[in-house]
Amino acid sequence: MDAGVAMTLVWLIIIPFIAGIVSWVSARRKPVWARWISLSALFAQMLIIISLWIGHSLKLDSGHNTVWIASVDWNWVPQLGIGFRLAMDGLSLLMVALTSLLGIAAVICSWTEIKDGVGFFHFNLMSCLAGIVGVFLAMDLILFYFFWEVMLVPMYFLIGIWGHENRIYASIKFFIFTQAGGLLMLIAILGLYFLHGSSAGVYTFNYFDLLGTPLSSWSSMFLMLGFFAAFAVKLPVVPFHTWLPDAHTEAPTAGSVILAGLLLKTGAYGLIRFILPLFPAAAHTLAPVAMTLGVIGIIYGALLAFAQTDLKRLVAYSSVSHLGFVLLGVFAFNELALQGAVMQMICHGISTGALFIIVGALQERIGSRDLNRMGGLWASIPRISAVGLVFALASLGLPGLGNFVGEFLVLVGVYRVSPWMTIPAAMGLVLAVIYSLRIVGKAFYGPSDDSRIIQDLWPREALLMAGMILAILWLGLFPQGVLNTAEPALKAIQERAGSMSYNSGQSAVYFDVLTHAQTSHLVTGIQRSGQYR
Repeated sequence: MDAGVAMTLVWLIIIPFIAGIVSWVSARRKPVWARWISLSALFAQMLIIISLWIGHSLKLDSGHNTVWIASVDWNWVPQLGIGFRLAMDGLSLLMVALTSLLGIAAVICSWTEIKDGVGFFHFNLMSCLAGIVGVFLAMDLILFYFFWEVMLVPMYFLIGIWGHENRIYASIKFFIFTQAGGLLMLIAILGLYFLHGSSAGVYTFNYFDLLGTPLSSWSSMFLMLGFFAAFAVKLPVVPFHTWLPDAHTEAPTAGSVILAGLLLKTGAYGLIRFILPLFPAAAHTLAPVAMTLGVIGIIYGALLAFAQTDLKRLVAYSSVSHLGFVLLGVFAFNELALQGAVMQMICHGISTGALFIIVGALQERIGSRDLNRMGGLWASIPRISAVGLVFALASLGLPGLGNFVGEFLVLVGVYRVSPWMTIPAAMGLVLAVIYSLRIVGKAFYGPSDDSRIIQDLWPREALLMAGMILAILWLGLFPQGVLNTAEPALKAIQERAGSMSYNSGQSAVYFDVLTHAQTSHLVTGIQRSGQYR
């Protein structure tokens, strides 16, 4: 593998971290410098990712069935089997690209919102982004845990310092939940390390060496549950979700964007990257429970979203519902559902991130997030209202927008293994229509008794929103580019995890392989039918 390409993985982590330090220092002279430095660094990171993506696509088009795009393997603490190991496949590439895109969005949306401690704010924001990129690239379990913690601490400060009235309570709750889950994962990592060492004679945290470690059914289940606890808290899975509405409500807009768009995705990424290939048998055993929790999350999150009058809290609960589809898709154990889960991760990150930006813009302008105090905003701020309508439609899964593709693929994939799970999950789409249209009706339509002149989108904000609308449209109309990029990685993970059909009405578990050819045929057929046009 080309050494120069491999080094780009290191730069993807170093660039935001160094930019954060420089922003902190430079802000002492002029706060606006911190914003421009952070923004420039994230655009540079995005250019690197685009070049990697183009190179990977050209290889796939030329017939190279390669899984890994680049990798780095350096000794760190060789006596303990710890290495600085990074690797990128199509799945990592998509997640890092999403990180860069939403990082840019976070810097832009906080441009006028953050007035105090601008330098330290950008240091925490960029450090958090560096940690998230590290999570998506780490292939050593101790290094993965290190980055897992790195992204936690800056987010704690972002909520605790620049949040709203109850920010201290929300930040401590966020920290306790995620730290508790992280410690359980650390215990599981150490357990896997020692069990692998005792069986193979080599003590290592290398992800690739730990794949296929012989484990008894009980040890596999206990270790898997340690990982699952950390990822379930972060996703979040009901009933481990209670930190999420408080953290979202109290966080500054940029914090909400990073939380919803990226931190939640690290939980989903962990399920796909670690639980399925490291503990395939235990994951199969857990599948009925996990899929049931996914369905509960879809319905429960949607019902609570409908009950909220705080717009930010409404969007937060809708995330619980949308990410239930991801949990459902991951544990369906077929390529179609996995493709849908990845699409849902990306599209939810963009659409919910945009909705949080809209909520932040409204709060900055009218001083409230209460739906009962809004209404008739379309007449005074048509551009904000129109953007809000687009992303509300994306959230409810309108065909032609990206979220539809993710949820549709998940439902089709899940139907193959458990039709009975599909029916209540599909009900979540109906509930999403109700709460999404409620946002539009209560906030943007109806009478208004507010005669104040309200500023519509600034050009900077309008440019950002235009980019995010184009992204969600591209994902909805031309999803094959993303599906092709993720396909080799997901296929490799699925082959290691095995394919399974789960029949909730019987105790028997039987195998049902959904081949790549079938998946491509189905997606192509859907496109030809005009649903993606």
